Amino acid sequence: MDSSNKKRVAIIGAGPSGLAACKHALAKGFVPVIFDSGASVGGVWTRTLASTKLQTPAAAFQFSDFPWPAGTSEFPSHDQVLGYLTAYARKFGVLECVKLGCKVVGAEYSGASEKEVTAWDRWSGNGEAFGDGSGEWHLTVEHIESGSIQKYEFDFLIVCVGRYGVTKIPTFPPNKGPEVFHGKVLHAQDYSHLEDHDAAELIRGKRVVVVGSGKSGLDTAAECAEANGSKYPCTLIYRTANWMVDHKLTWGLNVSKRTTTRLAELMVHKPEEGFALSLLATLLTPLSLLGWKLGLLPDRFYDLVDEGSLVLNKCDSFSFCADGLVLDSGKRVEADVVILATGFNPDQLLRSVFTSPWVRDIVSGASSDTMLPLYRQVDSLLLIITSFFIFAIQNIVHPRIPQMAIVGYLESRATIYPYEMMSKWVAHLLDGTVRLPSVKDMEKSVGEWALWGQGARRRSGSLFLKSCIATVTTWYHDQLCRDMGYSARRKKGFVAELMEPYGPTDYADIQ
Repeated sequence: MDSSNKKRVAIIGAGPSGLAACKHALAKGFVPVIFDSGASVGGVWTRTLASTKLQTPAAAFQFSDFPWPAGTSEFPSHDQVLGYLTAYARKFGVLECVKLGCKVVGAEYSGASEKEVTAWDRWSGNGEAFGDGSGEWHLTVEHIESGSIQKYEFDFLIVCVGRYGVTKIPTFPPNKGPEVFHGKVLHAQDYSHLEDHDAAELIRGKRVVVVGSGKSGLDTAAECAEANGSKYPCTLIYRTANWMVDHKLTWGLNVSKRTTTRLAELMVHKPEEGFALSLLATLLTPLSLLGWKLGLLPDRFYDLVDEGSLVLNKCDSFSFCADGLVLDSGKRVEADVVILATGFNPDQLLRSVFTSPWVRDIVSGASSDTMLPLYRQVDSLLLIITSFFIFAIQNIVHPRIPQMAIVGYLESRATIYPYEMMSKWVAHLLDGTVRLPSVKDMEKSVGEWALWGQGARRRSGSLFLKSCIATVTTWYHDQLCRDMGYSARRKKGFVAELMEPYGPTDYADIQ
């Protein structure tokens, strides 16, 4: 596109997805601007515990054309991950595009009215990224250090805010919540945002209770237990037991490799798969009565339990009292500090970007939906052996929201090359290579993905929408490859295509 450098592209978020989106837009001749409220690039990786490590091997958590430095540990620490992302941004000229300390407090489309937009037969009016050139996005940006507000106009908007910005806090009956507790209550995200010295002072010599057994809950509990030892043991309150393994057990990696092959893909029910593949997936579905979630434990987790530095308590519900918590069994757990590792409200974060109530309502669909109502999406990062369903939300464009894409709205931080594939697709959309179907056909595709998501929810039950190991991602990448004009078959020979695992480097030639 000869006029690419004249088109204004904005990206909200300088995490892995924002960095990838910028890199590939630059490769197509655009000069994007990234807005991020943080002090450095890296997204959630700039605000993690010192003990946090990747859940997946480095070879799987990488961009296709940017390998890790020689000597990187198999499961890199958060510092190594942050260094990797920063080096990627530096090498490809992304750092020059970033405006740090700049929070987008409002994004509003200016052009056709909502009534006109809903009547369009083609996305953006003509099926092209920039429409007919009359529409644009107006961004209101707060400069955090000065508090000043500035307005910007762009021809295309890429939203890369992720899912981890708005914390989820449990609700309690009157006089049963944090208001009756005499100690300190905070969310795990707030704890991870503290400076190391402040975090150490908060928990030193304190009875700490961590609520939640997700990745952040386990990491936080292990860190508190290491700090205080058995004299002031940390208590972990959890509702559901997950299958967790030590990262040194390399046999777990074989599971990951097997689930990213074409053979494993045949065992998976996929949207728009047709009768033959649906029948084959049903026949090949293994272990139909068995299911689990898999994750990696922090270092020395069970050693801390054996030493008495970490106490595990299972319960379905709890309430606060003056000196701690009361479990549903009636047991009291004394505490000075309670850290809630209770997750996030991802849709609230996404909706908050937009000024228009109409866009807020349609961008994430109904709250009961299993996935966003966006074209070219897949749910893909949960290993559920009951049906080999893989789940985590990936999506790109909304059929009714013009000149905008969403990249990296994922349930998992365990891998990043799907962000890169989405970014490549968006870059090809920007330069006119990707041609979108009619709005009607896009909405039909969205509906089929939604039906598939509902089926995944029924099959997976309590394991729904948690992240672990990818398989359906390859099926999704096949669609993106075809859209961009590339072959979906990335291996050499039939046997290799069927049996070898797919990973980031298989897509390195797509630029």
